[in-house]
Amino acid sequence: MARHRSLLPVALFGAGLVAAHAELVQDRPAPRRHDPERFLTSRVSPVDLPLPEEQDAFFFVVFGDRTGGPAEGIRVLEEAVGEVNLLEPDLVMTVGDLVEGYNQTPEWMAQMREYKGVMDGLSMPWFPVAGNHDVYWRGPDRPEGEHEADYEAHFGPLWYAFRHKTAWFVALYSDEGDPATGEKSFNKPAAQRMSDAQIAFLAETLERARGADHVFLFLHHPRWLGGNYGDDWGRVHALLAAAGNVTAVFAGHIHRMRYDGVRDGIEYFTLATVGGGQPGDMPAAGYLHQYEIVTVRKDGIAVASLPVGTVADPRKITGEVSEDARLLAGSLIPEIAARIPLAADLSAEGELELRFVNPARNPVELTVAPHATDASWRLAPEHQHVVIQPGAEVTLPLRAARAASALAPLELPVVSIQADYVAEGLRVPIPDRAWPLPVDPSALPEPAGASGALALDGSAAHVRVEHEELALPDGPFTLEAWVRADGFQSRQGLINKTENCEFGLFANDGVPNFVVHLGGNYVDATDAATRLAPGRWYHLAGVFDGGEVRLYVDGGLVARTPASGARTLRPVPLLVGADVDDAGNANSHFQGLVDELRVSAVARYSGPFTPLERFEPDDDTLLLLHLDAEVGPWVFDASGRRAHALRMGGARVVARE
Repeated sequence: MARHRSLLPVALFGAGLVAAHAELVQDRPAPRRHDPERFLTSRVSPVDLPLPEEQDAFFFVVFGDRTGGPAEGIRVLEEAVGEVNLLEPDLVMTVGDLVEGYNQTPEWMAQMREYKGVMDGLSMPWFPVAGNHDVYWRGPDRPEGEHEADYEAHFGPLWYAFRHKTAWFVALYSDEGDPATGEKSFNKPAAQRMSDAQIAFLAETLERARGADHVFLFLHHPRWLGGNYGDDWGRVHALLAAAGNVTAVFAGHIHRMRYDGVRDGIEYFTLATVGGGQPGDMPAAGYLHQYEIVTVRKDGIAVASLPVGTVADPRKITGEVSEDARLLAGSLIPEIAARIPLAADLSAEGELELRFVNPARNPVELTVAPHATDASWRLAPEHQHVVIQPGAEVTLPLRAARAASALAPLELPVVSIQADYVAEGLRVPIPDRAWPLPVDPSALPEPAGASGALALDGSAAHVRVEHEELALPDGPFTLEAWVRADGFQSRQGLINKTENCEFGLFANDGVPNFVVHLGGNYVDATDAATRLAPGRWYHLAGVFDGGEVRLYVDGGLVARTPASGARTLRPVPLLVGADVDDAGNANSHFQGLVDELRVSAVARYSGPFTPLERFEPDDDTLLLLHLDAEVGPWVFDASGRRAHALRMGGARVVARE
């Protein structure tokens, strides 16, 4: 009886490996038991690497239905053919429904040529099986047998068998029809019977294949399911079981994968589709385009399903492709010069230009689509599709308007970017991106009567101020805020505009640290003995006065480092509650509360001081976030410059305790 392969439980295997290793360590070095003709090393090791069995093996592929879906399904078949050529099995079998059929001869001939034209692209032999789509006729002048004569004239016999190595392959025909009336119907049990001639052929073939290691059977309808398929399969299965070496039966028709187990040593498989009608809504349950790979050894088979589109040619992933894809993943960011002006009544109207540059060495297909969950926005065009040639750029127009709706929650519109990198014989999807469209909130009124703090969740929440909004000049400055942490991580950004540039305030493992990038290098002020405690408010201030970088905690000087030189300026945003990377994305998030954040273009503190509970703006204040209330998706900048900060990732203002 054929042996069906399975995998050992991983946990059991791991435990056994650990125990075996412990024993070997005690007795090392252990003698190697390998055949010296097959395994060579000049090292002594207690590990005995198992070698593969040297028995002969081969593998074949089985394709599911092509028909019952849109005309574009032929492209799925083409993709599957290309993938299977990479795998190079010995042969490819089908399970029927090769052409759409249900037509007359001229249409059938065109579909036959299309299907064979694609399948003949296989670099190995392939074998047809007849399904109902391949033989059913529709229209006048129906010939006897419908399209059976057309099928046999162009595809081959309705039933046949062949031997390959140590196995026999048998193709049966499951649409002979009602033996009394000749009617063909896969929904009527009377029409789901095999003729005495086909049964005799099967019996004769099984007798001839008696000495084979395996016999594989292929037909279109999974008749063993019964119901409308009738009860004719019982006599077929009896022949297969009596032969003693039939290993598996493969069918199609139902357009979904199904395994019906082992019956008398015979496995029963039903395939889904390769281009046929397929909702694809539950791929994990077998509703997908797929083909099966069957590996054959003397003592058993291994069967695996591969979804179409999952086999890649490694020779196509050249260094150029790899580098271009990596570059595009981080660089397909729209450059948007203007902003949409937002009025005090929350209405808006404006036109933008989105500029994209392709830095890669092959074209990029780009689809840009604006959308908004806030129904008050109107955005046009709905989508734009362009191809950007290597080294070229495109500029896409975008119109945005919002109706006045003070009672509706204001949310920013975003633009979604889908891109494919197109190399020779290869299409690489670039990760989808979505960017908020820039909106100018400077006309919004200041919130009144609130007292809050910014709550950050430590995973995604942060607040963002664009580089051009802050506009901190080179020279002395002060960065300060009140913070209360829920806990500390090994790396935790508080307020940062640093990525080999600018400045930042960290609290790694609770140790406050202020850094400034001066003269091409980081200068930091930190004292490892100063450690913040969770659940307590602290005032932190970082100062650079042109000759020294200083850090203050609750008004007391805790660290100072002599430093001078120009601050390295780069257009990265200022993030509150996180660190920032080179692309302006947030990482190393802070969990807790932040309040009263101020950036000043002056060194405010030179000695001990008493921190104010609430800051007031003056001529040196560039950014002042009281963080008392939310204004739409922003927190209000009270500096007078109205550089309102954008809340991201669920950042929110809560009442301060």
